[in-house]
Amino acid sequence: MHGHLDVNEFYQDISGFLVGYYLALAAMNALAAWFVWRRSSATVLCRCGRLCVTTVPLWLLTAGMFGLMSATAVGGDAAAIGRISLPQWSQKFLNVALQPTWYTLGTFAALGLLFLARRFFVRPAVAWAMLNLAFFFLGLSMTDPDFARIVGKPDNVPIVGMLFLLGFFTWLGAYRAVENDARIARGEPTIEQRDCEKVLVWPDLVYIELICMVAVMALLICWSLALPAPLEQPADPLNTPNPSKAPWYFLGLQEMLVYFDPWMSGVVLPVLIILGLAAIPYLDTNKLGNGYYTIGQRRFAYVAYQFGFLALWISLIVIGTFLRGPNWSYFGLYETWDVHKAANLENVTLSEYFWIRLLHTRRPLAPDEAGTMLRMVYVLFRELPGLLLLTLYFLGVPWLLVKLSKFFRRLYDQMGGVRYAVMILLLLVMVLLPIKMLARWTGNLSYIVSIPELRLNL
Repeated sequence: MHGHLDVNEFYQDISGFLVGYYLALAAMNALAAWFVWRRSSATVLCRCGRLCVTTVPLWLLTAGMFGLMSATAVGGDAAAIGRISLPQWSQKFLNVALQPTWYTLGTFAALGLLFLARRFFVRPAVAWAMLNLAFFFLGLSMTDPDFARIVGKPDNVPIVGMLFLLGFFTWLGAYRAVENDARIARGEPTIEQRDCEKVLVWPDLVYIELICMVAVMALLICWSLALPAPLEQPADPLNTPNPSKAPWYFLGLQEMLVYFDPWMSGVVLPVLIILGLAAIPYLDTNKLGNGYYTIGQRRFAYVAYQFGFLALWISLIVIGTFLRGPNWSYFGLYETWDVHKAANLENVTLSEYFWIRLLHTRRPLAPDEAGTMLRMVYVLFRELPGLLLLTLYFLGVPWLLVKLSKFFRRLYDQMGGVRYAVMILLLLVMVLLPIKMLARWTGNLSYIVSIPELRLNL
């Protein structure tokens, strides 16, 4: 997919982008320094006697650093570009660290850390520093030809932008929630209650919508002039693209095809997602948190939603967009997409693990003269380990949670048996996805229950 390109030629092509990119970041930080200085809202970093160091000089230094990086990129000289590039050892480290198992576990750990230390991460100065680090990392990575081809592909540019927008709005919601939790703890009204005032549809809302419409239209016109549309040759069934990817909003489903049968990932799971979202108002018994942002009053709902949306759905889209290459093989961010690379995975079912690898015997097989009913008995006996495991998972885990956890026992008392059963079923199905992903990557486990005689694989 990726043709050969001379590195010096690539540096010449990318230098113009890097110059404008770092100049924009320099201007952004200079404006941030001016803004916090004007509003006297600078965060104090340290004190030394009467000397007080705030974020104003920090953002000015950051602006100066990006300005120097912009000047370094002028001309596209290989030695100069090398000074604003990620070292080779860090690229190799990230390629290993972003392998599927570590990527998934790292995503879970990062979200857990962000949740537990949310009061620190929602601070504007910390969030701005993290945004600068993200832009800094993106700029350093753009000097790698393989990374630039993936991220700079016209199909993927808006996805990169949407990831930054997702991070901003996630931070904004968490910031408002943490602020409201602090105000509630002090006995003060929430931000929404404090700022509650009557706003008319005309002219307030209509004017805002009109301004937004004009701004978005101007943005799309500039975008269409600056970035060519990703038009390809007419569709040819004899010459399909490799990789052939769905639109970004379906890439999560396409990635799930690696771990589940098509009927499961393409029908059952999407239906459960839709039904689960529709069932939330009927399952929710917590009357707090309506009309205002909060985390403290709705911890379980917040964690469950963020885990399902960010750690699973968005994470699968990122994998499908940036880490899946030809033949749907898994590639690192700085790895060349080689069409000859094939996924080194076996298809091992749980029954094979149990009968062949654990008991060192062959799997139960019905005699040749056996009838249909007897053959099905042998099939069920063969898949008994997987059937028992799924039974314990979907029936035993909910019971254990009620017996061993005060939180789930309280949920059961509040919701009742039926609503609790529906809620825990949706939750267990959601958790089953990362379990199946990790089992696939670490143990090549293809199916927990495999009954090809009935075209049933789980």
